[in-house]
Amino acid sequence: MIRSPRKAPLLAIAATLAMSGIATAQSAPPASDPATGYAEVVAHSAFGNVTSQSYGGEVGYSVWKTAQLFVEGGAVGDVASSATSGGAQAIAGALTQLQPEAVSYSVKQPVAFVAAGLRYPFAVHARVLRPYVAGAFGAARVKNDVHFRLGGVDSPDKLAQYVTLGSDLSGTTTSALMNLGGGVEWLAWHRLVLDFQYRYGRIFRDGGGINVNRAGLGVGVTF
Repeated sequence: MIRSPRKAPLLAIAATLAMSGIATAQSAPPASDPATGYAEVVAHSAFGNVTSQSYGGEVGYSVWKTAQLFVEGGAVGDVASSATSGGAQAIAGALTQLQPEAVSYSVKQPVAFVAAGLRYPFAVHARVLRPYVAGAFGAARVKNDVHFRLGGVDSPDKLAQYVTLGSDLSGTTTSALMNLGGGVEWLAWHRLVLDFQYRYGRIFRDGGGINVNRAGLGVGVTF
């Protein structure tokens, strides 16, 4: 069969457009390219000395290759250490000896924190999954929320007649914080990201540090 010479230019143009489309698709970064920013809210189960919940947020942006600078902040419901619980128990025992009313007590140490650090995503072939490791330093504000009840009544003035609580059982302190961890991001839909994560935190508090483990989910977007 003799091919019409007028079709040759059309075939050449079609081939050129096809190759151009392939090159553009190969050069365009996927939606999950690590060289982007992100923002997310997180919810964790916090565990260690006690089990509670943790909530917060995180935002970050690429600063060098795939490394991302990020800032996180949040709150943990309770991180009460065995030392704090033991001190409260000793005070309750002393109150039982010093006065006739029934003694009960509660111990809670809520924490608010902020930290900044680096997050490093690993390059993988799958576009929708991206594992990463992260580390950050910051500050944690720990509140000693300890209450004693005499005869079922929480009365600080009445308590002061018998004991004076030290800084280990009262007041608020701010200490250095280190967070380490990692996770796996899943690009669930367009730029919607689900971040399955784990964090280990160490609060460098005077009189004994506090360990905080957090595991949970972040929900956010890339930009």
